Amino acid sequence: MQASVGDRVVIHGRIVGAAERAGEVIEVRGSGESPLLVVRFDDGHEAILSPGSDCEVRHAS
Repeated sequence: MQASVGDRVVIHGRIVGAAERAGEVIEVRGSGESPLLVVRFDDGHEAILSPGSDCEVRHAS
């Protein structure tokens, strides 16, 4: 999964009724098959994210 600074990340809920979380990639750590993304979520908190199957990257245009 390729992501760049400025891309949007959407994490889909894993169970019925769980809300989606969305945020902006502010840093990419590592490279290759398993990068770590530093994401600032829309509610203001930041986290280091290892993208999984429930994660969608929407590239900035």
